[in-house]
Amino acid sequence: MAKERGDSHMRVVFMGTPEFAVPALEALIEGGHDVVAVVTQPDKPKGRSGKMVYPPVKEAAVLKDIPVFQPIKIKEKEAVEVIKSYQPEVIVVAAFGQILPKEILDMPKHGCINIHASLLPKYRGAAPIQWAIIKGEKETGITTMYMDVGVDTGDMIDKLVIPIAEKETGGSLQDKLAKLGGTLILETLSKLQQGIAVREVQEDSISFYAKMLDKKMGNIDFNQSAIEIERLIRGLNPWPSAYTKLNGKLLKIWEADVEDTDCKEYAKAGEITDITENAIIVSTGNGKLIIKELQLEGKKRMNVNAFLRGYAVEKGVVLS
Repeated sequence: MAKERGDSHMRVVFMGTPEFAVPALEALIEGGHDVVAVVTQPDKPKGRSGKMVYPPVKEAAVLKDIPVFQPIKIKEKEAVEVIKSYQPEVIVVAAFGQILPKEILDMPKHGCINIHASLLPKYRGAAPIQWAIIKGEKETGITTMYMDVGVDTGDMIDKLVIPIAEKETGGSLQDKLAKLGGTLILETLSKLQQGIAVREVQEDSISFYAKMLDKKMGNIDFNQSAIEIERLIRGLNPWPSAYTKLNGKLLKIWEADVEDTDCKEYAKAGEITDITENAIIVSTGNGKLIIKELQLEGKKRMNVNAFLRGYAVEKGVVLS
């Protein structure tokens, strides 16, 4: 159950859906805020069985006995009325997955506050975590912002910055930022309540739209540099993953290193130029990609050493 409300805590409706949003919900509850309802996406079928499963945020809310509302379309009048009935002082949003109508944005006294997984205005859109890695950023973070009718265009309030580790993946960075979001939202709500929250207008000219990920993005173009390909591999790990084809079979690449970034050796892009005990070395548009961990269609994910014990790979083969 939500904790007893004190003077320093707010009446909150929380909107979020995936695993990323769970730490923020838990932080609000543990911080003593009165989370009166959780709004999340409808349950979805999963796997071959088609069994309906709860979104991660619903799972967390049910454990805490918080009422859950799952509108198919948040813009419909009935959905707006349900949100209104909870009389929120603030609505906190973290990767909810639907655009909020103006009626909801204008509803709470303290507005709708979004927890965004990048240092705005740099990466707006659905996949800022993964794009920050793909684009080779050295740091990223969390921004809290007032929501408006645009996509991640509202005035900024607070930021927390973290470095992007050398071998950071989309999955590992998401976990770090999710925890950071829980920390920052408490700080932001405290400022809102004290009336000391700032409003910093975003500069549109330096924004990049971090479009939604899809499986096609993972198709490796070996004409790109080894550095760019290695970033793509990390950014798309665990989903949708980076892949190529080996002798006509789908080959996912999970981990790689980069060597000789200015190498001009004559070889086709994607050609296997060397094979060692622990690596498959591939030519790229600039430099060599040292494949360390992979997964052939129908097989388990494994390191190259284990893979080579069960599958013959020859120099000169071109990955396509």
